[in-house]
Amino acid sequence: MYETILIVDDDKSLREFLEIFLSQEGYKPLVAKDGHEALSLLEKHDVALVLSDIRMPEMDGVDLLRRIKQRDPDIPVILITAFASLETAVDAMKEGALDYITKPFQLDELREVIEQGLDATKKSKGEAENGASSRERDGHPHSFEGIVAKSPAMLNIFSLIPKVASSNSSVLITGESGTGKELVAKAIHRQSKRRDHPFVPVNCGGIPESLLESELFGYVKGAFTGALQDKKGLFAVAHKGTLFLDEIAELPLMLQVKLLRVVQEKSFMPLGSGQEMKVDVRIIAATNRDLEKEVIEGRFREDLFYRLNVIHIGIPPLRERPEDIPVLVQYFLDKYSKEQGKEVQGISKFAMEALLNYSFPGNVRELENIIERSVALSSSNLILPESLSLARHKAPATAAKVHKMDFSCLEIPDEGFEIDRFLAEVEKALILKALEKSGGVKTEAAKLLGINFRSFRYRLNKHGL
Repeated sequence: MYETILIVDDDKSLREFLEIFLSQEGYKPLVAKDGHEALSLLEKHDVALVLSDIRMPEMDGVDLLRRIKQRDPDIPVILITAFASLETAVDAMKEGALDYITKPFQLDELREVIEQGLDATKKSKGEAENGASSRERDGHPHSFEGIVAKSPAMLNIFSLIPKVASSNSSVLITGESGTGKELVAKAIHRQSKRRDHPFVPVNCGGIPESLLESELFGYVKGAFTGALQDKKGLFAVAHKGTLFLDEIAELPLMLQVKLLRVVQEKSFMPLGSGQEMKVDVRIIAATNRDLEKEVIEGRFREDLFYRLNVIHIGIPPLRERPEDIPVLVQYFLDKYSKEQGKEVQGISKFAMEALLNYSFPGNVRELENIIERSVALSSSNLILPESLSLARHKAPATAAKVHKMDFSCLEIPDEGFEIDRFLAEVEKALILKALEKSGGVKTEAAKLLGINFRSFRYRLNKHGL
């Protein structure tokens, strides 16, 4: 069954053009010359999506949007706007518009926006009918033990976890802060035969060195001033389970020796006790440092490193797996919309572009914080670019290269010159160079210039390219 798309525009030539295009794309187009005719057609037909111009006589696109949303909040509405009314389009998104495209638009861009709008409709209907989202029915995103991802690198880790879980060997998980090392450790524990016993996380960098030994190994009454009764250490608490030693590189050398003994002998001695205590614990360690480098520089024991690094799992940073960003965004949107009692259903194309072009120094943890804040601040059912809070002080990797460019050859003529015109010509030349280098792929050219696609498209139009 063909999906019906309603085209609303007072420009007859554009209506006819869009009608032909949508027919060729396999849709069933309906056309209306104004808002009143559009509302009449909506009463008679099952419309999957509305594509409307903003500037129309009597009833403009924003008024039509409000009337449509009053009638059926689930119909996605995409607005067509000129640059002169761009601000109006952004405001309209706060009223519930799914997205907007600017004239003149590329057919690829129009095709993509329509597909996203129809996908959003299918998702909404699927959740209502089946109690599950279309993402779950289609198998995307892949979720494994609370970890959401679809990139090949993470799917490889998903397949590795059950194999690792079946062993009792020590595991070393490496990756930048915020990549999800503890989630992977928990997944290994839950997949293992130890799942019914404790999973005990320890942040080796978060406990003062003077207290860390007693926290790990416990103590007996009278071991030191203030030790009024026996206390079990975390190793004893984790008996038959898993002990997760996060930030293992922060462990002092003295305690590294004691940890090595526990790993080798499966026993330890609480502070103040002369009696060995046997323990059955699987150790999973994690670090965001290069532990081999720490060994070379004498800050980490080589023998302990090899004992811990029996099985190694490396988690790539989020910037190296951009395929995971959209599915993580939707996951966190669903989570925080529910927690905060808000109906934020999606994210605008331009907001998503901003996230895809961001380097995420804080990785998945930073993305989660960004989405939580955006949901809290959002005044519509869609996350807009202005709702995002990205760390602007984190310069992109290419910025350093630009700063190192030699501008000493530049000279100002005696008669002076127009700096704005000069900078515009430089910008145009760089855009052309980026297009040449990317083989004409605009999204890639935008990345080369360190700007999002929306900004790149604006500059193309500005220079008549």
